[in-house]
Amino acid sequence: RDQCFVLLSPLRFHICHFSLDLMLCPTSSMQQEVSAALAQTDPNLVLCSAFKLRLTQRDLATLQEGSWLNDEVINFYMNLVMSRSEQEVGGRKVYSFSTFLFPKLHIGGHAAVRRWTKAVDLFLYDIILVPLHLGVHWSLAVVDFKSKSVQSYDSMVIMCYINMYNNVCCMYCVEIPQQKNGSDCGVFVCKYADYISRGRNLTFRQNHMPYFRKAMIWEILNQKLLQ
Repeated sequence: RDQCFVLLSPLRFHICHFSLDLMLCPTSSMQQEVSAALAQTDPNLVLCSAFKLRLTQRDLATLQEGSWLNDEVINFYMNLVMSRSEQEVGGRKVYSFSTFLFPKLHIGGHAAVRRWTKAVDLFLYDIILVPLHLGVHWSLAVVDFKSKSVQSYDSMVIMCYINMYNNVCCMYCVEIPQQKNGSDCGVFVCKYADYISRGRNLTFRQNHMPYFRKAMIWEILNQKLLQ
């Protein structure tokens, strides 16, 4: 049985980002909505509720520059990606696991997550997204049934993580955008998922992260993705 693992490495070439930059222009009303949400003084105030998830001001505040995204924000965003795929005719069928899957699987094995996989027929989907919380770092695993591969999208490739893949029989590298700081890994994971779910090239870079953070707040508040 053929197996293939795709390890995606740092972006080393220049990309054309003109069309992307044209889209990075939030309207004044969007900016006001984002600012109003962040200005709420009660950190426990629920600002958005959907997908059986409730996001508070404290959760959305993790999308401010320099902050690490928490599980709640990433899980909500992955649900937005899934919701969009359900509404798009002819698009990729996407399913995403919760960020809590990998820690449970790592500690308790398959038995610990059996109910998570039993509740859904994964073979009805084109790609499966698995956000991975690796201690103090976020990355994304993608199961692509069409290419019959498991792909790792990591915005900060660290050699110690490579040891996780020693038993993979086939590995090759593809270059992807990389973060330039220690706090944007969660945003990169969300945007990897956003772009991959629509079959788009990863044409964003580190300098787009401030915009993406604000846009994600607006998307979560309005429960829809901009692109």
